Amino acid sequence: MERVEGMNYMPKGKPNPVVKPGEFMFAAVCLDHAHIGGMCNGLIEAGGTLKWIYDSDPGKMDRYGSLFPQARRAGSEEEVLSDPEIKLVAGAAVTSERCALGLRVMEAGKDYFTDKAPLTTLEQLEAAKAKVKATGRKYAVYYSERLHVEDAIFAGQLIEQGAIGKVIQTIGMGPHRLSAPARPGWFFLKEKYGGILCDIGSHQIEQFLYYTGARDAAVVRSQIANYAHPEYPELDDFGDATLVADNGASGYFRVDWFTPDGLSTWGDGRTFILGTEGYIELRKYVNIAVNNGGGTVFLANRKEEKAYDIRGKVGYPYFGQLILDCMNRTENAMTQEHAFKAAELCVKAQMQAVRLK
Repeated sequence: MERVEGMNYMPKGKPNPVVKPGEFMFAAVCLDHAHIGGMCNGLIEAGGTLKWIYDSDPGKMDRYGSLFPQARRAGSEEEVLSDPEIKLVAGAAVTSERCALGLRVMEAGKDYFTDKAPLTTLEQLEAAKAKVKATGRKYAVYYSERLHVEDAIFAGQLIEQGAIGKVIQTIGMGPHRLSAPARPGWFFLKEKYGGILCDIGSHQIEQFLYYTGARDAAVVRSQIANYAHPEYPELDDFGDATLVADNGASGYFRVDWFTPDGLSTWGDGRTFILGTEGYIELRKYVNIAVNNGGGTVFLANRKEEKAYDIRGKVGYPYFGQLILDCMNRTENAMTQEHAFKAAELCVKAQMQAVRLK
């Protein structure tokens, strides 16, 4: 699916409800980032019922009210949090405010589903961990570049089947189109968005942990720069990092805001996964100058080399799993440990980053 990052974001798959209508009520608040559309649509396709939307900005209420006309418009956040029917609250607040929202949601007895990056400081991370422990609620994270991309899901299935043996390295490329005039002011303030490695780097670090099967990792080196946007002095327009996992696997990723206008989509996101018996390449959003629909998975191993076009064939199982996890208090969609570890490492990568000039 083509999208302009920061604009409309509504991946659509084949609906696969895991609950009956009205059985799992959720709400959406703090509609500051367009990822909230994908978050809500994924839950709806899995059978969730969006009962409330709320934002203090009437314009955002109008926008998402038109996208989700079935939802009622709350008059306040408290109206949402006090509703006993609401099981989960989804939010895409300003990045630095996502943890505070999550603490309020969990204190109200609801599970929390936040856009990435889920927080911007290690102090916020410790507060989130403490609240999860005290309330027993979930602090789920929308790492969309794996959870809402079919070829990323399919790659995980191939790895589980042993198609490339043990994963020993991942390389991720996450370029994005800046579309600066359409961005809100907070997007360019380091204290608000957290920096490029904390922000879009969170996708890459989560995938590194997932595909390598690691529970922990160290940031060996990280770098950031503002190469071409002096008008936004707090913007990192480039970043990269190298990590080593607790199981010995290594990872490198690069993220940037240099997608050229001539590209047919918002970014040529790619992931390379090396195993002991083969490798996988994901061309997530575009196979440049060949196929602008993305969704292509390349596999080479001891038996074959093969290209898969998996668009519309895999779906997005995370959302149904999340709903059932909330209802059954299980951890099949993503463990809390994994979600928090990815958050921790993206903050550390940003904190440790050397600024290039």
